[in-house]
Amino acid sequence: MFYNYLIYLLVVIFVLTTNSVPEAPPLAARTALLLFALKGLLYLQAVRHAHRPRRVTRPPQYFAVEQRLAILAIASLAADVYLLDCQYYLAKLPLAARLPTLANAGGVLLFFGYLAVMWGAARKSYATAFGRGYSASTFIVSNLKANLPLILPWLILSLLADLLEKSSLPAVRHFLASPWGEPALFLSLFVVLALVLPALVTRLWGCTSMPPGPMRERIEAFCRSQQLAYADILLWPLFEGRMLTAGVMGLTRRFRYLLLTPGLLQATTPEEIDAVLAHEIGHVKRHHLQLYIFFFMGFLVFAELTTYPTLYLLLNSDTFYHLLRFFNRDPAHALNYVSVVPMFVLMIVYFRFVFGFFMRNFERQADLHIFTAMRDSRPLVQVLEKIAWLSGNIRDLPSWHHFGIGERVEFLTRCQHDPRLAQRHDRKVRGALALFLLALAAGGVMIWKMPADLLDGAPREKFAQAVLEQKIRQEPGKYLWYQMLGDLQQERRRYPEAVAAYQHALALAPDDAELLNNFAWLLLTAEDLSVRDPARALPMAEKAAGLAPAGYILDTLAHAYRATGDPERALATELRALANDPANADFYRGQIEQLRGPPEK
Repeated sequence: MFYNYLIYLLVVIFVLTTNSVPEAPPLAARTALLLFALKGLLYLQAVRHAHRPRRVTRPPQYFAVEQRLAILAIASLAADVYLLDCQYYLAKLPLAARLPTLANAGGVLLFFGYLAVMWGAARKSYATAFGRGYSASTFIVSNLKANLPLILPWLILSLLADLLEKSSLPAVRHFLASPWGEPALFLSLFVVLALVLPALVTRLWGCTSMPPGPMRERIEAFCRSQQLAYADILLWPLFEGRMLTAGVMGLTRRFRYLLLTPGLLQATTPEEIDAVLAHEIGHVKRHHLQLYIFFFMGFLVFAELTTYPTLYLLLNSDTFYHLLRFFNRDPAHALNYVSVVPMFVLMIVYFRFVFGFFMRNFERQADLHIFTAMRDSRPLVQVLEKIAWLSGNIRDLPSWHHFGIGERVEFLTRCQHDPRLAQRHDRKVRGALALFLLALAAGGVMIWKMPADLLDGAPREKFAQAVLEQKIRQEPGKYLWYQMLGDLQQERRRYPEAVAAYQHALALAPDDAELLNNFAWLLLTAEDLSVRDPARALPMAEKAAGLAPAGYILDTLAHAYRATGDPERALATELRALANDPANADFYRGQIEQLRGPPEK
């Protein structure tokens, strides 16, 4: 359950952080609020229908329904973000303008609101499936407390990043502006947070130190025998302490905690508790917690490796621009939506399959530590069977992040008779880690070798054209968009398209000096001789110079005079340009020298 919600929250954070906040929402506030309320009612109805009486009676059914409703909650939030532009309104929250993370945090809380509706309706189904009843408030609050810590690392890091970006200290700004400044800062903060977060999370969960007594003394003695250092042994009151589970948190002794629920302590024998501890100690001895953090950082490398090639392919794709014109979509928003799809797929595949593969096999490694700690797997087998039975007969329940309890028991039994299987499993994990490290190193090298100007040139120009064409469709009476399109096409040496754009602009603004000058320059200098037309350019250049006799406009007029066979007026005009724009005197002197040469053909 815990790891499923990790994936759900990663998707939610991805949706919120990759969407751009619109300048103005397309729907009126009242319309958006009405649609939001209707969608909320539909979600509530779907939740109630899924948990109607006698529909969910077994744990596999409960988890399947919970998964579908959580995905529906994500879809509901996505509708709020992409269709109702909820982030526009969340950005109006106090301090959100200065700290954008607050708006995204509001979106996460909205998602938890959908989940709270789901948990409220699921309470009775949970009691039927697992034989454990809770009040509505206890069930909702327990689920919230269990899952809220999943967003703490993102929330804290994002807030710190917002604050540092607002810093007025020159050293901080210079460091963040360097190529490796922001990644290095993020990595440093992430490591520090990973060290101290367990202390914060255990307090949020309401964990308390296990009181002195025979059980604590036995646990302490077992940990000493395994040379495990820790900060404290905590009672974990998950679902009022009735959940049967244990865990270990923390990368270092000072911030490492052993967690056991009271329900587990009550349902197991002391020897079985030793077996549970052996499993958790196996995670520590194999450095699984550090490796989990490493896998999260590895995702950032693969995400970075995916981003620029994806954008390059999209910005160079004619199909992308045809679809933009067909659906009349804003290019910036469309690019944002389309480009996140590969990233979303990468995230799901990476965490569900790559990360999931290592999690399952790390759990198996932790199980196998029982042979090092106790040399006999039977106590762990007994406690696994007991947990499966007391938790609602979940022995054969499959899981993407754990092998099923039945599979774990079967493998432990086989290893008891053939220790070579455990050694073979360790080699499998080491080999998989080596392949992952190789892929990660290759990805890092590819990022390092990736051209810094990959998205410059044709990709950027084609996107700029799409943006301007969209602006023209939205405001066909605004000449500036046509002029900018003409300027862009002239820069791209697409002269016929530039002429067409300038002509549209000129029909709307016949007295704009900048437009007249740029059009005249195109007709004078186009590399395509079929487009050159000095006779047409001359009156445009003369009119532009009359409206705004700036140096660069007079320079265009001088070229027009020379191209039409009047070198004397060309020279006089260039001298006027020199007098009007002394800051660029060297340029005009060079132009004057050129004008003294033979006339252009």
